[in-house]
Amino acid sequence: MADPVFRTILLFDIEQFGSRDDVEQAFLRRVLYDVVDDTLADIDATIRLRADRGDSVMELIDAQVSVPTLLKTLLTETPALLHNKNRLLASSARMRLRIVLSSGYVAVDELDGWVGSDLNHAVRLLNADPLRDALKQSDADGVLCVSDGIYQGVVRHGPLGVRPDDFHRVTVETKEGPTVAWLHGGPGTDIDARPSTTASAAAPDTSGTHTHIGGDQYGVTGGTVHGGLHFGLPDRGERR
Repeated sequence: MADPVFRTILLFDIEQFGSRDDVEQAFLRRVLYDVVDDTLADIDATIRLRADRGDSVMELIDAQVSVPTLLKTLLTETPALLHNKNRLLASSARMRLRIVLSSGYVAVDELDGWVGSDLNHAVRLLNADPLRDALKQSDADGVLCVSDGIYQGVVRHGPLGVRPDDFHRVTVETKEGPTVAWLHGGPGTDIDARPSTTASAAAPDTSGTHTHIGGDQYGVTGGTVHGGLHFGLPDRGERR
Protein backbone atom coordinates (compact mmCIF):
# COMPACT_ATOMS: atom_id res chain seq x y z
CA MET A 1 0.00 0.00 0.00
CA ALA A 2 1.24 3.48 -0.86
CA ASP A 3 2.04 5.96 1.89
CA PRO A 4 -0.84 8.24 2.93
CA VAL A 5 -0.85 11.63 1.23
CA PHE A 6 -2.66 14.83 2.27
CA ARG A 7 -5.63 15.65 0.05
CA THR A 8 -8.76 17.78 -0.01
CA ILE A 9 -11.75 15.46 0.37
CA LEU A 10 -14.99 16.36 -1.40
CA LEU A 11 -18.13 14.21 -1.10
CA PHE A 12 -21.51 14.47 -2.85
CA ASP A 13 -24.54 12.34 -1.92
CA ILE A 14 -28.04 12.23 -3.45
CA GLU A 15 -30.93 12.58 -1.01
CA GLN A 16 -33.45 9.68 -0.93
CA PHE A 17 -31.69 7.84 -3.73
CA GLY A 18 -32.91 4.44 -2.55
CA SER A 19 -36.56 5.46 -2.84
CA ARG A 20 -36.23 5.96 -6.63
CA ASP A 21 -36.76 3.24 -9.23
CA ASP A 22 -33.92 1.99 -11.44
CA VAL A 23 -34.65 4.40 -14.30
CA GLU A 24 -34.72 7.40 -11.97
CA GLN A 25 -31.53 6.27 -10.23
CA ALA A 26 -29.68 5.93 -13.54
CA PHE A 27 -30.85 9.40 -14.58
CA LEU A 28 -29.89 10.99 -11.25
CA ARG A 29 -26.41 9.45 -11.45
CA ARG A 30 -25.87 11.12 -14.82
CA VAL A 31 -27.07 14.44 -13.41
CA LEU A 32 -24.77 14.02 -10.40
CA TYR A 33 -21.76 13.42 -12.64
CA ASP A 34 -22.64 16.54 -14.66
CA VAL A 35 -22.83 18.67 -11.51
CA VAL A 36 -19.58 17.30 -10.06
CA ASP A 37 -17.67 17.60 -13.34
CA ASP A 38 -18.89 21.16 -13.90
CA THR A 39 -18.07 22.10 -10.30
CA LEU A 40 -14.51 20.83 -10.77
CA ALA A 41 -14.14 21.92 -14.40
CA ASP A 42 -11.15 24.18 -13.70
CA ILE A 43 -9.25 21.48 -11.77
CA ASP A 44 -7.09 19.34 -14.04
CA ALA A 45 -8.22 15.71 -14.21
CA THR A 46 -4.69 14.50 -13.48
CA ILE A 47 -4.80 15.92 -9.96
CA ARG A 48 -8.15 14.38 -9.00
CA LEU A 49 -9.04 10.84 -7.97
CA ARG A 50 -12.70 9.72 -8.00
CA ALA A 51 -14.62 6.88 -6.36
CA ASP A 52 -18.21 6.09 -7.32
CA ARG A 53 -20.54 4.75 -4.60
CA GLY A 54 -23.72 4.57 -6.65
CA ASP A 55 -25.69 7.30 -4.90
CA SER A 56 -22.61 9.38 -4.16
CA VAL A 57 -19.27 10.48 -5.54
CA MET A 58 -16.05 10.94 -3.58
CA GLU A 59 -13.19 13.09 -4.87
CA LEU A 60 -9.61 13.34 -3.62
CA ILE A 61 -8.06 16.58 -4.84
CA ASP A 62 -4.41 17.58 -4.84
CA ALA A 63 -3.50 19.85 -1.94
CA GLN A 64 -2.03 22.38 -4.38
CA VAL A 65 -5.58 23.31 -5.47
CA SER A 66 -6.84 26.40 -3.65
CA VAL A 67 -9.38 25.43 -0.98
CA PRO A 68 -10.83 28.97 -0.74
CA THR A 69 -11.42 28.91 -4.51
CA LEU A 70 -13.04 25.48 -4.33
CA LEU A 71 -15.18 26.56 -1.38
CA LYS A 72 -16.41 29.66 -3.24
CA THR A 73 -17.33 27.44 -6.18
CA LEU A 74 -19.34 25.15 -3.90
CA LEU A 75 -21.15 28.14 -2.41
CA THR A 76 -22.01 29.86 -5.69
CA GLU A 77 -21.61 27.81 -8.86
CA THR A 78 -22.71 24.41 -7.54
CA PRO A 79 -26.11 25.70 -6.31
CA ALA A 80 -26.60 27.38 -9.68
CA LEU A 81 -25.74 24.15 -11.50
CA LEU A 82 -28.22 22.21 -9.37
CA HIS A 83 -30.93 24.82 -9.90
CA ASN A 84 -30.47 24.79 -13.67
CA LYS A 85 -30.78 20.99 -13.72
CA ASN A 86 -33.79 20.84 -11.40
CA ARG A 87 -35.81 23.60 -13.00
CA LEU A 88 -36.23 21.42 -16.08
CA LEU A 89 -37.42 18.43 -14.04
CA ALA A 90 -40.69 17.49 -12.39
CA SER A 91 -40.65 18.02 -8.63
CA SER A 92 -40.69 14.23 -8.10
CA ALA A 93 -37.46 13.90 -10.11
CA ARG A 94 -35.66 16.75 -8.38
CA MET A 95 -32.11 15.96 -7.22
CA ARG A 96 -30.95 17.33 -3.88
CA LEU A 97 -27.43 16.91 -2.56
CA ARG A 98 -25.58 16.69 0.72
CA ILE A 99 -22.03 17.95 0.22
CA VAL A 100 -19.03 17.67 2.55
CA LEU A 101 -15.70 19.44 2.17
CA SER A 102 -12.90 18.10 4.36
CA SER A 103 -9.20 17.25 4.19
CA GLY A 104 -6.69 14.77 5.52
CA TYR A 105 -4.39 11.86 4.81
CA VAL A 106 -5.57 9.04 2.56
CA ALA A 107 -3.70 6.01 1.20
CA VAL A 108 -4.58 3.86 -1.79
CA ASP A 109 -3.88 0.14 -1.64
CA GLU A 110 -3.04 -2.33 -4.41
CA LEU A 111 -6.76 -3.01 -4.98
CA ASP A 112 -7.52 0.71 -5.46
CA GLY A 113 -9.04 0.82 -1.97
CA TRP A 114 -9.01 4.15 -0.17
CA VAL A 115 -7.83 3.92 3.43
CA GLY A 116 -7.67 6.56 6.14
CA SER A 117 -9.36 7.76 9.31
CA ASP A 118 -9.66 11.27 7.82
CA LEU A 119 -11.70 9.84 4.95
CA ASN A 120 -13.83 7.88 7.41
CA HIS A 121 -14.45 11.09 9.34
CA ALA A 122 -15.62 12.89 6.19
CA VAL A 123 -18.04 10.04 5.42
CA ARG A 124 -19.35 10.18 8.99
CA LEU A 125 -20.18 13.86 8.41
CA LEU A 126 -21.88 13.08 5.10
CA ASN A 127 -24.16 10.57 6.83
CA ALA A 128 -24.72 12.61 10.00
CA ASP A 129 -28.23 13.57 11.09
CA PRO A 130 -27.54 17.34 11.27
CA LEU A 131 -26.68 17.39 7.57
CA ARG A 132 -29.64 15.20 6.63
CA ASP A 133 -32.00 17.27 8.78
CA ALA A 134 -30.67 20.55 7.38
CA LEU A 135 -31.50 19.42 3.85
CA LYS A 136 -34.95 18.16 4.86
CA GLN A 137 -35.73 21.51 6.48
CA SER A 138 -34.41 23.55 3.55
CA ASP A 139 -36.02 24.57 0.28
CA ALA A 140 -32.60 24.63 -1.37
CA ASP A 141 -31.31 22.00 -3.76
CA GLY A 142 -28.33 21.18 -1.56
CA VAL A 143 -26.60 21.76 1.76
CA LEU A 144 -22.88 22.10 2.45
CA CYS A 145 -20.96 20.94 5.53
CA VAL A 146 -17.27 21.63 6.14
CA SER A 147 -15.02 19.91 8.64
CA ASP A 148 -13.69 21.81 11.63
CA GLY A 149 -10.25 21.78 9.98
CA ILE A 150 -11.60 23.50 6.87
CA TYR A 151 -13.53 26.00 8.97
CA GLN A 152 -10.59 26.88 11.21
CA GLY A 153 -8.06 26.95 8.38
CA VAL A 154 -10.13 28.71 5.72
CA VAL A 155 -13.69 29.78 6.53
CA ARG A 156 -13.13 31.73 9.75
CA HIS A 157 -10.58 33.95 8.02
CA GLY A 158 -13.26 35.17 5.62
CA PRO A 159 -11.55 34.83 2.22
CA LEU A 160 -13.19 36.79 -0.60
CA GLY A 161 -16.62 35.33 -1.30
CA VAL A 162 -16.84 33.34 1.95
CA ARG A 163 -18.74 34.70 4.97
CA PRO A 164 -17.93 32.98 8.29
CA ASP A 165 -21.23 34.17 9.78
CA ASP A 166 -23.08 32.07 7.20
CA PHE A 167 -21.81 28.88 8.88
CA HIS A 168 -23.01 27.45 12.18
CA ARG A 169 -21.40 24.88 14.44
CA VAL A 170 -22.84 21.39 14.87
CA THR A 171 -21.68 18.57 17.13
CA VAL A 172 -22.04 15.06 15.72
CA GLU A 173 -21.79 11.92 17.82
CA THR A 174 -19.85 9.30 15.85
CA LYS A 175 -18.44 5.85 16.61
CA GLU A 176 -15.16 7.56 17.47
CA GLY A 177 -16.84 10.08 19.76
CA PRO A 178 -18.23 13.61 19.31
CA THR A 179 -16.86 15.67 16.46
CA VAL A 180 -17.41 19.28 15.41
CA ALA A 181 -18.39 20.41 11.93
CA TRP A 182 -19.88 23.52 10.36
CA LEU A 183 -23.05 23.79 8.27
CA HIS A 184 -23.62 26.54 5.76
CA GLY A 185 -26.84 28.41 6.48
CA GLY A 186 -29.34 27.79 9.24
CA PRO A 187 -29.27 28.83 12.90
CA GLY A 188 -26.23 30.23 14.63
CA THR A 189 -26.45 27.85 17.59
CA ASP A 190 -24.79 24.55 18.37
CA ILE A 191 -26.88 21.50 17.52
CA ASP A 192 -26.14 18.08 19.03
CA ALA A 193 -27.06 14.90 17.18
CA ARG A 194 -27.00 11.19 17.73
CA PRO A 195 -25.17 8.91 15.30
CA SER A 196 -26.97 8.40 12.02
CA THR A 197 -28.45 4.95 11.53
CA THR A 198 -27.57 5.05 7.84
CA ALA A 199 -24.58 3.34 6.28
CA SER A 200 -21.24 4.74 7.35
CA ALA A 201 -17.71 4.41 6.04
CA ALA A 202 -17.30 1.09 7.84
CA ALA A 203 -20.48 -0.50 6.50
CA PRO A 204 -20.53 -2.57 3.31
CA ASP A 205 -22.03 -1.00 0.20
CA THR A 206 -24.35 -3.21 -1.80
CA SER A 207 -25.12 -0.74 -4.60
CA GLY A 208 -23.07 -2.74 -7.11
CA THR A 209 -20.94 0.22 -8.14
CA HIS A 210 -18.70 0.39 -5.09
CA THR A 211 -16.24 -2.15 -3.77
CA HIS A 212 -15.67 -2.24 -0.02
CA ILE A 213 -12.49 -4.06 0.92
CA GLY A 214 -11.95 -5.01 4.55
CA GLY A 215 -12.18 -2.34 7.33
CA ASP A 216 -12.64 1.21 6.11
CA GLN A 217 -11.36 0.96 2.56
CA TYR A 218 -12.98 2.18 -0.63
CA GLY A 219 -12.48 0.66 -4.05
CA VAL A 220 -13.52 2.05 -7.40
CA THR A 221 -15.66 -0.11 -9.66
CA GLY A 222 -17.93 2.38 -11.39
CA GLY A 223 -16.03 5.65 -11.26
CA THR A 224 -13.02 7.21 -12.91
CA VAL A 225 -9.49 7.04 -11.57
CA HIS A 226 -6.94 9.47 -12.92
CA GLY A 227 -3.52 7.95 -12.25
CA GLY A 228 -2.93 6.96 -8.64
CA LEU A 229 -2.16 9.34 -5.85
CA HIS A 230 0.99 10.44 -7.68
CA PHE A 231 -0.43 13.74 -8.82
CA GLY A 232 1.26 16.38 -10.89
CA LEU A 233 0.41 20.07 -11.00
CA PRO A 234 -2.36 21.43 -13.23
CA ASP A 235 -1.47 22.55 -16.73
CA ARG A 236 -3.67 25.62 -16.47
CA GLY A 237 -4.47 28.20 -13.84
CA GLU A 238 -7.11 27.52 -11.27
CA ARG A 239 -10.42 29.34 -11.02
CA ARG A 240 -10.30 32.78 -9.46
